[in-house]
Amino acid sequence: MKLKKIFLLLFFFLFFNNTIQAKVPSLLITEIVDEASKILSSEDPVESKIIKLNDIAERNVDINGIGMYTLGKYRKKLSEDEKIKYNKLFKSYFLKSFSSRLVDYSDPKINVTSQKKINEKYTIVSTLLEATSKNPEVKIDWRIYTKNPERPLIRDLIVEGLSLARTQKEEFNSVIQNNDGDINALFKTLEEFIIK
Repeated sequence: MKLKKIFLLLFFFLFFNNTIQAKVPSLLITEIVDEASKILSSEDPVESKIIKLNDIAERNVDINGIGMYTLGKYRKKLSEDEKIKYNKLFKSYFLKSFSSRLVDYSDPKINVTSQKKINEKYTIVSTLLEATSKNPEVKIDWRIYTKNPERPLIRDLIVEGLSLARTQKEEFNSVIQNNDGDINALFKTLEEFIIK
C-alpha cells in the first residue's frame, strides 16, 4: 500500500510538473527551427514539405491574433459573419505565404543569440540566419506571446528591423482604403492569392 502511494505521488508530481511548466521562448524557437530544418533538408516532395511546415505554423503561430492585428481599425467594424470569413481566409493566406517562402530553403541554419522579456505578455527571441554563398547573414527577432506560459505562440517576425505583421497591416489597410473602406475588397485580394 505504501509503495502504491509513493508511485501515485511520483506520477502526479511528474504529470503536474510537465503540464504546468512554462516553455522557455528561446527553446520553442530552437525546436521549431530544428524541426523545419529537418523537413526542408529531407528528400520529401514539395507538397509533403508544405503540409509539414503548415503543421508547424498551426501549432506555434498565433494566426488569429496576427490576422486581427493586420486588420487594424477595420476589425471593429466587422460583423460576426465577416470575422469568421476573414479568419478562414487569413489562415489560408498566411499558411500559403509562410510555406511558399520557406520551401525554397534547403537547410537554413538559424541560431538563437538572446532572449529578452518585454513584459508578462511578450518576449523577444533574437536569432541569426547564417550567411550562405548566395545570401548574407540575416537578423531575425521573434515576438513571442507568453500570456499563457505553457503555450507560447509566435505573434511576429522582425527581419532586419522590419516587422512582418506591421508590413502586412499596412498592405491590408491600403487595399481597404483604396476601396472606400469596403472589407470585401480585401476578401477578394486574399481569395485571389489563395487560388493562384
